[in-house]
Amino acid sequence: MPTAVPSRTRTTQTHCPYCALQCGIALTAGDRPATLVPADFPTNRGGLCSKGWSATELLDHPERLTRPLVRSTPGDRTSAFVETSWEAAMDVVVAGIRRTQTAHGRDAVGCFGGGGLTNEQAYQFGKFARVALRTSQIDYNGRFCMSSAAGAANRAFGLDRGLPFPLADVGAADVLLLVGSNPADTMPPAMQYLDASREKGGRLFVVDPRRTATARAAELHLQALPGTDLALANGLLHIAVAEGLVDEQYVAARTTGWDAVRTSVQAYWPDRVERLTGVPVAAMRRVVLALAGAENAIVLTARGAEQHRNGTDTAQAWINLALALGLVGRPGSGWGTVTGQGNGQGGREHGQKADQLPGYRMLSDPSARAHVAAVWGVDPDTLPQPGRSAFELLDALGREVHALLVLASNVAVSAPDARRVIHRLRDLEFLVVSDFFLSETAELADVVLPSAMWAEEDGTMTNLEGRVIRRRKTLDPPGEARDDLALLADLAERLGAGAHFSADPETVFAELGRASAGGKADYAGITWGRVDAEQGVFWPCPTPEHPGTPRLFLDRFPTPDGRARFVAVEHVGAHEPPDAEHPYVLTTGRVMAQYQSGTQSRRSRSLQMVAPAPRAELHPDLAARHGIAHDDVVELTTRRGKARFTATVTEAIRPDVVFAPFHWGGGSSANALTDAALDPISRMPAFKTCAVAVARVGGPVEQVPAPTSQPVPLVLETAPRTPLTPTRRRTAAVTSTPRFLQGVFALTGEGLTKPGPVDPALTYTVPAGASAQALYFRGGNSTSELVYVLLVRDGEPVRWFPIGAKGDVHVPLRVVEDIPGGTVITLHAAAPEGVTGELVVDLGLVEVR
Repeated sequence: MPTAVPSRTRTTQTHCPYCALQCGIALTAGDRPATLVPADFPTNRGGLCSKGWSATELLDHPERLTRPLVRSTPGDRTSAFVETSWEAAMDVVVAGIRRTQTAHGRDAVGCFGGGGLTNEQAYQFGKFARVALRTSQIDYNGRFCMSSAAGAANRAFGLDRGLPFPLADVGAADVLLLVGSNPADTMPPAMQYLDASREKGGRLFVVDPRRTATARAAELHLQALPGTDLALANGLLHIAVAEGLVDEQYVAARTTGWDAVRTSVQAYWPDRVERLTGVPVAAMRRVVLALAGAENAIVLTARGAEQHRNGTDTAQAWINLALALGLVGRPGSGWGTVTGQGNGQGGREHGQKADQLPGYRMLSDPSARAHVAAVWGVDPDTLPQPGRSAFELLDALGREVHALLVLASNVAVSAPDARRVIHRLRDLEFLVVSDFFLSETAELADVVLPSAMWAEEDGTMTNLEGRVIRRRKTLDPPGEARDDLALLADLAERLGAGAHFSADPETVFAELGRASAGGKADYAGITWGRVDAEQGVFWPCPTPEHPGTPRLFLDRFPTPDGRARFVAVEHVGAHEPPDAEHPYVLTTGRVMAQYQSGTQSRRSRSLQMVAPAPRAELHPDLAARHGIAHDDVVELTTRRGKARFTATVTEAIRPDVVFAPFHWGGGSSANALTDAALDPISRMPAFKTCAVAVARVGGPVEQVPAPTSQPVPLVLETAPRTPLTPTRRRTAAVTSTPRFLQGVFALTGEGLTKPGPVDPALTYTVPAGASAQALYFRGGNSTSELVYVLLVRDGEPVRWFPIGAKGDVHVPLRVVEDIPGGTVITLHAAAPEGVTGELVVDLGLVEVR
């Protein structure tokens, strides 16, 4: 008998690669393909969203980059890409860097990083820029995410950590106020904490211009006009002062600057704030009374409040409210901000930002420079001074900055005024991009380097709580893809600085700890072993004996006098107010089944079926004014450009506001429309507010055309491959078509034990020669009783979907098997006997040939 070959498969505890929850997962891999299940980690407690469930799809995606790419005609970025060896590609990169710095100086080479890099990679990238390149020009895409909240927190508390308390405190809160945050779509596993709060009698209030899934779960939805959150916060504080609700004892003992703030909010009387924001006075009063009367209350802000030209002041206004009510530093209460990117917290702590060194040390501080330079083994005088912030760096391309190295970022989609940024990228003399797919930014590069993905590298991440966690390598990268940490060490060696760099992540983490020691974000006492043993460690953690710091500010604030600072801030109008030519307000944001610039999620088959195309949300009144129906193609126009979307007509948005998701590029690039006006402190662009015009282009189409007045996205010709041995087998092409069983149907109950067909329209037969997969179910129930929808396959029940009274449900369906040709799928329903009403049904499937 032949000897059995032992399996190389193993299961590793690691974390989802997407949002800042960093949900725990158990990844089984070794013999590809990999599979995963959620783990009982403190942040997700066994939950996982559709993005997390689908994360392994991309590890073996046929579009993964597996070998370096260079242009077939060097220097001509209109020529095709061809594969080459790492040796040859790195020779091109080093030559380009040296040529640029010789011709234009050290600062002519820039670096742009990302919030998806591990702590080790982010640290090494900042060090690489300042030691190997000796350039001041480095920043990262987190500038577009957390910088306003960080600026406000540093100013008020002396320290920036997104949540200064664990997520568990959210679940125990008596009152929660969410401002510009929609976790039901952006980080669904976090909703269990909001649910836990409500189950114990907690109250939820949501400020958002859209009636999102999170807002629908709230006791009260405050539908403020985008860009007026600061006025609303000042108005709430005005009411607190007038009603005698300020915690005067806390203010006197733990803060400074209150008198100026109390005076400034006198100008924000409730009637005036209602006119500015659209939020009724009664609603404002209800929120203030709830916050002030709660034993534990938390105020959370997010990008909706912060991505404005006055985002720092807006976050400060909400901090002022929390301080006046005595919430900050009180166990179970406080203010926090919801970090978005996977390592958005750690990514900004260790040196990717233009003005910072590891541990939140400031680059302009001589003592900070001396400490970090000693760890790095260099002369502090050789370290450059602070450089340009993210958008300012991108806007300097081709003029002051002539070469750029990009890691883990797709600025051609994610940056504001994106067509201007694309033009700047094309003006560069030399562009290098490291990525695992050929993103819109990589398409413009001279050299593209294949990067390892999350399951193929070791390191640490820091989640939205400030909890340092471990990302563990489970399988090798495909082909010749390489970890960015090794890439930077190799490149530093070739540039003559190799003695200062390591490719071993644990060695780099230990050095990071030494570099951060004594800083505000102190990692000196954290080791990989501690992280493994303790399910993460909260910084600051200055010594190995220190337990870490789950809750900040309990005794004092890290300011010179130990007190938090009130800062008086004033509402300013939008940088671009609506006018006759652009009469509405455009705001942007995320949808549940896509992520960031879409480089990953738009390539996921299951996610693409759930959200296959970008949809602009318009109120029925606005739509009727322009003759727009649901599913029509609409063109949005701002002072920067045009983009086209499929229309969603919904009462969930204000009549004067249009919403567009930012995950797509090309002719549906929301950031081709957004304003690049910058916050004076954080340098955050005004993503969330600009003036827009709306026009109907045509009826429903399968693929939305690009605006004719703008260039279509770059299409690269296919060049012959160089005669190199193939590195991996490519999968055969398949054709997939979305199918939907959907509609609104009358419902008459015959008893919960007597389900029956709803309508002939809710039947689908898989064609012969094809297969199908169910991807999601959504349903709504207008009745005052619980009802069920039943998924039936060839007459046999498969899955029940309960829908609460006057409620709705959204269930992502994990693909577990193919449904073969000839199978009949039907939806049945059951309701209590005699109950009548309407049932909304939407079952999404994909048909594959």
